[in-house]
Amino acid sequence: MRDIHTHILPGVDDGAKDEAESFAMLDAAANAGVTEMVCTPHCREPYFNYDAMVAAYRAFRAAAQKRHPQIAISLGFEVNLLTLRKIGFQWAEKLGFEKPRPARRLGPARGLELDDSVHEFLLELPVDAESNDYPRIERAIFALQGMGYEVIIAHPERYLAIREDMGLARQLVDMGCRLQASGDFLTGGRLKGSRRPAKKMLKAGLYSYIASDAHTVKHYRVFAKAWRKYSKYLRAEL
Repeated sequence: MRDIHTHILPGVDDGAKDEAESFAMLDAAANAGVTEMVCTPHCREPYFNYDAMVAAYRAFRAAAQKRHPQIAISLGFEVNLLTLRKIGFQWAEKLGFEKPRPARRLGPARGLELDDSVHEFLLELPVDAESNDYPRIERAIFALQGMGYEVIIAHPERYLAIREDMGLARQLVDMGCRLQASGDFLTGGRLKGSRRPAKKMLKAGLYSYIASDAHTVKHYRVFAKAWRKYSKYLRAEL
């Protein structure tokens, strides 16, 4: 099981407060069946400190490999679009997932399978953006795609415009984005009211991922339940 969104690094954002909580979350992830984890601290105010986050990741990964060697751990960021615009898209190279995901695609001749890799980028959209803001959001996504990234949209079930019009989520999928549900939708989500839109989009086949978006140990318990019940609705990966 791959968890592409977790705030498990200690003391760098609003996730794990210290090493003890970080390792308790790691134990909970292992109990939930996680075999691959992308650590994704916030790239948004007031938390973003790139050097401190990278240092925390390196220390955490070294210790985690001894504690749970069966879990492959890598680094990414949950990048807020407004922050990315502020600091500049040249930062994208540092903020995308560090470990490209292998993919198998059919080649042009005789159905030949070619090795390839997918460079992923986890993007958080403005929660309160209105539907008429989405053309500008889409232009930003096209810019990231033009840089070679597969854009993953974090928790669209929280975005007010998408709650009102699921067609906006479908447009994101149609333009090549992958959508990620946060497992806490089962309990209403960090932004209350996420359960109904998440279930609706899952059953419509719009999501590619369910992730923990874990900030605490309890989020991994909820994530495990969400995965068991709803992973059957996920779109197939490349």
